[in-house]
Amino acid sequence: MEAILTSTAVVALAEIGDKTQLLAILLATRFNKPVPIIFGILFATLANHALAALLGAQAAAFLDSPAFRIAIGVSFVAMAAWTLVPDKFDDEDAPPPRFGPFLTTLVAFFLVEMGDKTQVATIALGAQYHNVVAVTAGTTLGMMIANVPAIFLGNALLKRVDLNKVRMVAAALFLAIGLWVLAQAAGWVG
Repeated sequence: MEAILTSTAVVALAEIGDKTQLLAILLATRFNKPVPIIFGILFATLANHALAALLGAQAAAFLDSPAFRIAIGVSFVAMAAWTLVPDKFDDEDAPPPRFGPFLTTLVAFFLVEMGDKTQVATIALGAQYHNVVAVTAGTTLGMMIANVPAIFLGNALLKRVDLNKVRMVAAALFLAIGLWVLAQAAGWVG
């Protein structure tokens, strides 16, 4: 349960103001069909994050050592710093709406999520918890918590939410997880 809850919180907070959330808003305004966009995000995230969690879990199983645990801890600390940098999504980066809302969202989200901070976080969470299903479920839930309201409320939501405060909370969460993992690797906590 800890893997699901932590994964959900980390990704939901990290996704606020992220380029994939901005993509969700852009697609919602272009298509004005929220349900296919929601399903496109859901299936793209499930596929992308399942692969990322699997990569993290497999790497952890293969490289399970104190040095690898330290690397995981340091990656969470690095994610804390990266989260403080705001994303932007230029309209010219947006995919052309020629395949309909579901397929456009599915492909665009899967590709834009490659190398994104939520994907990197999913790899680290997979390595931390060694539970692909729980991490994938949690990170996907986090993505949906952040993106579904954005689809319906769009720009009005972004104007009302203080993205700097959200980034600070997300960064603090990444930092706390990173420090905890580093403390475990050092043998200071069990």
